[in-house]
Amino acid sequence: MIDLRWLRDSPEAARTALGRRRNPAVDGLIETALRLDATRRELLQKAERLRAERNAASTEIGRLKQRGEDAGDRLSRLKVLSDTIKQLDQDLRPLEEQLTQVLLQIPNPTLDDVPDGDATANRVERSWGSPPAFAFQPQPHWELGERLGLLDLPRGAKIAGSGFPLFTGQGARLVRALVSFMLDLHTREHGYVEVCPPLLVNRETAQGTGQLPDLERNMYVTEDGLYLIPTAEVPVTNIHRDEILPAADLPRAYVAYTPCFRREAGAHGKDTRGLIRIHQFDKVELVRLCQPEHSAAEHAKLLGHAEAVLQRLELPYRVVLLASGDTGFASAKTYDLEVWAAGVGTWLEASSASCFTDFQARRANIRYRRSSDAKPDFVHTLNASGVAFPRTLIALLENNQQADGTVRLPQALVPYFGEELLRAP
Repeated sequence: MIDLRWLRDSPEAARTALGRRRNPAVDGLIETALRLDATRRELLQKAERLRAERNAASTEIGRLKQRGEDAGDRLSRLKVLSDTIKQLDQDLRPLEEQLTQVLLQIPNPTLDDVPDGDATANRVERSWGSPPAFAFQPQPHWELGERLGLLDLPRGAKIAGSGFPLFTGQGARLVRALVSFMLDLHTREHGYVEVCPPLLVNRETAQGTGQLPDLERNMYVTEDGLYLIPTAEVPVTNIHRDEILPAADLPRAYVAYTPCFRREAGAHGKDTRGLIRIHQFDKVELVRLCQPEHSAAEHAKLLGHAEAVLQRLELPYRVVLLASGDTGFASAKTYDLEVWAAGVGTWLEASSASCFTDFQARRANIRYRRSSDAKPDFVHTLNASGVAFPRTLIALLENNQQADGTVRLPQALVPYFGEELLRAP
């Protein structure tokens, strides 16, 4: 959630900063928020004046009673004041709720070094590795997966519908190997604490990270109002919701492996073959909480940890800085890691590393104290996929296919899988 005080004190700066989002609804939301806030503050000030008058009247009534004098008129006035204050309090509650709901729809302003523009202004910052060259026509992963007995997409669709893959045999083993490899790398070498969070979250949790209300249409919800997680970012960031952490405990770094569930995948009829866009997928997620002055350095560190996964897996990738109009609702700055996939002949996003500044922390009320007697302040939150499995698997299969029909596995994965090659059964 954006800082209401900033919005109130610097409305033009807020309009300019949020205008970079290229979202036509934002101006109207800002105006509505400012109007509701002005009305709310007017009612609050009136209520405070009346409370001061009521307190003074109560004191005066006490003195009159001590002297044995008649306080009837003042008692009548006291009742009028109390009734008026009660009515103002009742009027304030829906007004504050309306203001909160409007503020929840306003996105995070992007940082100054984020490029202006829509997705066409995204900027490739650097690349690692080179796309492989083949003496034969490389196959797409869905053909490789079927021939090697890794994937059974028709039966997955029979079980749950399109976009719910079924991994079989070596494919299931490969998923398990990726889980162990990534968790070991991040816990043993990068210093993350592993957690195994719930896969269902309540509304407050999903709202805390910005999924609600912005992305509610893309989430699966149960009859009792719980949401299947679209990413482990949601439960893991909320571990410290409504808590105040000592500065000495920052940064906090968590890693979690979870399945993830998203309705929107493939909804627009593009990239729907194979594993490119699916409704259920596996992911290892990295979450960091830090002091505000350290968030830029923490963002660079987080990005490096995600890159390390792709480097160990020997996958060519590029780092793309997203433009303001293509940056996610809650993020202030996002880098995408895109892997090259030879069979489909394109770059595919395998990870996003984002800095949210204090946007999520304000929504989830995650704070810290610099010292025992200091006023609490909001932490900065960051997260990255470390990494998502589907497009990583696509690149592993398509880039490492051999002329004899096998697929070579990178050396970092061999100890976890137990073999160097994927072969047809």
